[in-house]
This record gives sequence, structure tokens and C-alpha cells, in this order.
Amino acid sequence: MLTEYTYVFAIGTFFALLEAYNNGANDVANAWATSVSSRSVTYQQAMVLCLIFELTGALTVGARTASTIKNGIIPIAAFNGNAGVQLLAFTCASAGAAIWVMWCTRNSAHVSSTYSLVSSIAGVGVAAVGASKVEWGWNGGSGLGAIFAGLCMAPIASGIFGSVIFSLIKFVVHVRRDPVPWAVWTSPFFFLIAGTICTLSVVYKGSPRLGLSDKPAWYIASVTLGVGFGLFVLSAFFFVPFVHAKVIKKDYTLKLWDFFQGPLLLKRVAPADAEFAQVPNYAVVQHSGDIKRPGAKAEAAMSDADTKEITVVDVDTSSEERPAPLHENPREAYRLLLAQAREQHHEELRQKKGPLGWAMRTLHNNQLGAGSIYELHNLKATLVRIPAQIVVGALYGMSYDIHRAQVGVLGTPEGRRMDRVYSHAPKYSNEVEYLYSFVQIITACTASFAHGANDVGNAVGVWAAMYSAWSTGETVGSKAPVPLWQIAVIALTICFGFITYGYNIMRVMGNKITYHSPSRGSSMEMGAAITILIFSQYKLPVSTSMCITGATVGVGLCNGTFKAVNWQRVGLLFFSWVMTIPIAGLIGGILMGITLNAPGY
Repeated sequence: MLTEYTYVFAIGTFFALLEAYNNGANDVANAWATSVSSRSVTYQQAMVLCLIFELTGALTVGARTASTIKNGIIPIAAFNGNAGVQLLAFTCASAGAAIWVMWCTRNSAHVSSTYSLVSSIAGVGVAAVGASKVEWGWNGGSGLGAIFAGLCMAPIASGIFGSVIFSLIKFVVHVRRDPVPWAVWTSPFFFLIAGTICTLSVVYKGSPRLGLSDKPAWYIASVTLGVGFGLFVLSAFFFVPFVHAKVIKKDYTLKLWDFFQGPLLLKRVAPADAEFAQVPNYAVVQHSGDIKRPGAKAEAAMSDADTKEITVVDVDTSSEERPAPLHENPREAYRLLLAQAREQHHEELRQKKGPLGWAMRTLHNNQLGAGSIYELHNLKATLVRIPAQIVVGALYGMSYDIHRAQVGVLGTPEGRRMDRVYSHAPKYSNEVEYLYSFVQIITACTASFAHGANDVGNAVGVWAAMYSAWSTGETVGSKAPVPLWQIAVIALTICFGFITYGYNIMRVMGNKITYHSPSRGSSMEMGAAITILIFSQYKLPVSTSMCITGATVGVGLCNGTFKAVNWQRVGLLFFSWVMTIPIAGLIGGILMGITLNAPGY
């Protein structure tokens, strides 16, 4: 054991976990933003589902891309058997990726944590062993050439898969004269696709722990298709009768646990007034929500009965204290909208019971006063605020309303641009979209499984290499297994990042690329999941963010015009992905160069 490097391993562990935390706050948040923006699930429901399926994907498939991260970019032989240098290299790589992604997440900038880590490893490799020894080429699908090829390949593949799936929905369901029955009876096909893809990712080149790594082709095909068609049959017996009663009969008395009645629900008699029941209006464009501006009167508020619908607030323009028009000072007006929306949300939280309400009231009542931090009144306030800040940091995200936080749309240049984009997207039947809100839960869980299968392997690769070098005193071997407990720790850290800080990315991503709805969102998530799992099979780390963005663009183009996509937002995202490569690489390389060449005693 390299006891003299224990402090390096401790620092490396910290940055590896921080990188995983930022992965959850950035990449996972972007993946779930599709479902939350489509209003198929709430942010709170997404937290629970994310925890379950991220862990499932990580523990069954997740270590597959770890070998590429550990060995594919910097060859083991380049370290000449010096485990200390290898430990330091992966510590600096984790630090470089974590610093860059953390800064971007804090500023609500969307980047790829996967490419941040890969680029940081490349920069570290240049500083540690020289540019000539870094695998810049294909390297059997494990080098930087293969990984960076995914920068274009993954979004394009996701866009193709997503557009094909949505085109099938569009022409099989949406364009029908009576689309609701078609939507109900075809919904089991999503279970078939999801079950087949997820099972194939586990069985094909499967985990050695499950004894699946060397199974014959007939076994792989039979197990994969058996599970897929098994879910198809189960969904036909249980899911179809449930949504039939919920959507076609509009039985508003139906509870979730009635799902287990199966075919008996087909004979269930709906209440006499069920025909007058209304489903959520998924065509509502989410602008600024119920924001109380100075001089504004809330003419409408969020409905308690239907929290999925956003109401628009009328502004009392006769008031002398009305805010300045946005065109006079758009930047200040935009910041004012953000501040007002945030303060209104905080005011509502302060009125709640429980730990979060107490913490928000404590912070509000103990604000720092005039003078420096060392002033006595500020020191007292700081001591009182510390416990409350810890509680807020842990619980704030669990009560966040993503829709009401998507302000800055109405009346701004971006808002006008989004209105133009939305106008080119047909608004389909609310009953059909309501049904696909149930389907999207399945596709979102599949996407989360895929993320756990891919990104957890990326994050755990460097930590596994550090742990192996520290615990054995030798450079990690190319075939060294990744301990299951390390995969579980990284997966939990990713989920914790999404739960506590994912809202910071989701509130700015939302549906700013194209118009979202449950049927569109289902196609986006399934297209991205298929792409991620395919790349994971061949040990190619890809960005979940890039895949969901590519699928979103592909589905947006299915509206029949390029104008249905916000190309400015897509361009900004692509620019951030490209700039991640040199910036993360420079941060990792500089850290490695400084620490490796620092004077010693």
C-alpha cells in the first residue's frame, strides 16, 4: 500500500465523488428535464425513479465503460510501473473535470460531464507521460479518436432513433380520426422496446458477476425476447385496462393500486359525471407562471386540483409603480423577473411546516447586516445560519417547482423566439398526451437505466484506478475488476447530486430546444436510451446530454420544418461541448504539471 500517498488518495476520492455529484446535477438533470418539462412527472417523482433505475443500471451494466476510462486513454505501460504517478494522474483528472463541471453547473451552463472527464484525462496524460504516449487514435474503440467521434455520432444516432419512434406515433396515432383508442391499444409496444433494450444490455456481453459474459447467441436472444414480450403481455393485461379506464372512460375515481385489477377494469363502470371530467391541458405554453411583479394583481393562480397547468397572470398596467417595459432595459428586467420569481418561491417555502420551512425562515430572519463578516452581528448571524444552510442544501431541491422557475420567457427576445418555435409544432389531443404521460414514465426510467449503465462507469473508472494503485502499490491492470461497492457509492452520489442540485440545470433547460409534450418526450427518451446502451455495449463513453439533445432535435424536426427547432440554443449547446474539451484538458493538465513537478524535500 502506498501509505505515503494516502493524502493524495483522499483528495482524489473527494474530487471523484464531486465529479459524480456534478454528473447527477448536470447530466441526469438534463435527461429528466424532458419528462418534467412535458409534465409527465414532477421533479419529486423523478427523484425516486432516478434513484431506483440509476442504481439498477449501474449495478448490472455500469462497470463496462470503466476500462476505457482507466486504460484506453493513457496506456498503463506509460507509467512505467510507478503507481504513485498513476494515482496522482487520476486525482488531477478528477479534479480538472470536477472543477469545470461544478463551475458550469453553478452558473446553469450545460456541459457534458463525460467529455469533461475524458478531456481532463487527456490533458493529464500530456503533462504526465507526454503527448506521444496518449492514445489519440481509435485504439480498438477505446482511444480518444473513438470517444470524440461520439461527439457527432451519438447525437445523430439519437436523433434518428427518436424521430423514427415519434414518426410511428404520429402516423399510427396522432393523425387518426379517433386517436385515443389507437394510443391505448398500441402503448404495450413501448414496454416491448424498453424491456428488450434493457435486457439486451445486461445479457449481451453481460456482467461476469451474473455469469452472463460467455453465453451463446441462442441464450441471449431467447432471454432478451422473452423478457421483452413478457412485459408486452403483462402491460396488455394490466396497463392497457388501467389507461383505458383512466383516459377513455375518464374514471377520475381510479387509484394507482387499482392497476392490479387488470382486465376487470374494462368492465368497471365510470361515475355518471365522468364525461365532464377534464384531463390536464398539455398544450399550455409555460411562460413565467404566477409571478407577482410590482403593481401586479394576481387575477389567476395555480389550481390546487390540477397542478400540472400553468396559469398566466394579468398585469395591472394602470399602476404608477408598474415595472419598466422589458425593451427599455431587458437585462435588468430579466434579472428582476428572476429575483421576483425566486423570492415568491422562497416566501411560499417559509410558510411551510417542517425542517425546510424552519430553515428558510431562519435564513430570512437572520440576514447579514452592514459591514464585514467579522462584525459581531454578522458573526452571530452566520453561526445561526449555518445549520439552516445545511438543511436548505439537502432539502431545497425536493420542493422546487421547475415550471414556475422557467421565467424570462414572456416578453423577452428568447420568449419571442420560443413562441415562434412552438407555433410550428402541432398540438395534439390532450387525451392522447395524457395517456403518453403514463408511457413517458416507462421511457424516462429506461433512460435513467441507460445513464446508470454508461455514466456511472465513466465516473467510477478513475476512482477505481486510484483505489487500486493506492491499495496494492502497483499500477492498475488493464483487466482489473471494479469493486461493486465502488459502483454503488458513485451511483448514489450521482443520484444525490440530481436530488439536491439538479433543479439548477432543469430550470434553464426545460423545453427551450423545441416544443415538448408527453408523446414527444417519450420518443426523445427512448431514442437517447437506445443510443446510450448501444455505445455502452462497445465500451464507448458517450454523453447522456448529447444523446437527449440529439433526440430532442430529431423529434422537433418531425414537425415538418426546421423552424420548429431553436437552433440558437442547439448551437450554444454544441459550442459548450466543443469548448469543454480544451478547457477541461487544460485544467487537468495544469494541475498535473504543477503537482508532478513541485519541489520535494
